[in-house]
Amino acid sequence: MPLVRLGVLDVGSNTVHLLVVDAHRGAHPTPKNSEKTVLRLAEQIDSRGKLTRDGADRLVRAIADAATTAAVLECEDLMAFATSAVREASNVDAVLDRVLAETGVSLEVLSGEQEARLTFLAARRWYGWSTGRLLVLDIGGGSLEVASGVDEEPDVAVSLALGAGRLTRERLGNDPPRRQDLEDVREYLVEQLAEPARTVAAAGRPDRVVATSKTFRSLARLTGAAPSSAGPRVRRTLGQAGLRQVIAFISRMSSTDLAELEGVSAARANQLVGGALVADAAMRALSIEEVQICPWALREGVILRRLDWLDGMDRTAQQGRRPPRGTGRTALRGAR
Repeated sequence: MPLVRLGVLDVGSNTVHLLVVDAHRGAHPTPKNSEKTVLRLAEQIDSRGKLTRDGADRLVRAIADAATTAAVLECEDLMAFATSAVREASNVDAVLDRVLAETGVSLEVLSGEQEARLTFLAARRWYGWSTGRLLVLDIGGGSLEVASGVDEEPDVAVSLALGAGRLTRERLGNDPPRRQDLEDVREYLVEQLAEPARTVAAAGRPDRVVATSKTFRSLARLTGAAPSSAGPRVRRTLGQAGLRQVIAFISRMSSTDLAELEGVSAARANQLVGGALVADAAMRALSIEEVQICPWALREGVILRRLDWLDGMDRTAQQGRRPPRGTGRTALRGAR
């Protein structure tokens, strides 16, 4: 399979992130460009559950700019997907139609389970088969994904409405939060995680537990993990003891002060405490003492799924057969 340049556009609850890589099946995707635009789409949902006109305008502009960048960089394909903020908007179909009409980009809306499965695929490819049963945690702005399995497809893949941004908006209105608010959130998280934790535990004891996402990376950095400048292959971990100490520290700080801490971005500082509470509750519910931070996550999972599909197309062409129906830009829908 020849080298291809791919662009992946991740429309999340906080940012729109374009990642451009050079890759081919069986090789490590090499990043060539990365651009982020902070939109905070989850905060642009009105009382009727609709993405506001202003939010849609900003989304269209961000996607148009990303498409232009992808064209300038000569990407052979641009895979654009959206997660919880767009997925849960009651006017999602109208938003997708407008994005396509005004930018030419077909925005694929992933389900929470698809997010979990694609993130799991990325982690599995990063750590390899010798890892055994893998348990993967991912905290986004709108949801928490958990997946466990021994193959590239997890046995269990669940998505919960427990994202760092969502929890902050709905349950941590004060900055910094009050002590009672923290206790109420902890109780709420215990309730929400009880049944999913039993489901994940029933799948089998993991041989390795890993975590992805900016939230986990920031928390690990605050407990002493190496900075991003040290490179993706440096081993980074987040332990329960260190996480509890971090929560005690950051829960007394305003989001403005949190943004000054090394490893914490200004765009996500306001939801760091919420994310830390989710991380702590998830680790407790699943009886996890330590997670290893995986540098690959959802975007890499989308890229890997696309490369698998392209490889399959090449093999089909070499054998002189027609590709199966239903393939094409919807290849990532295979993560079900």
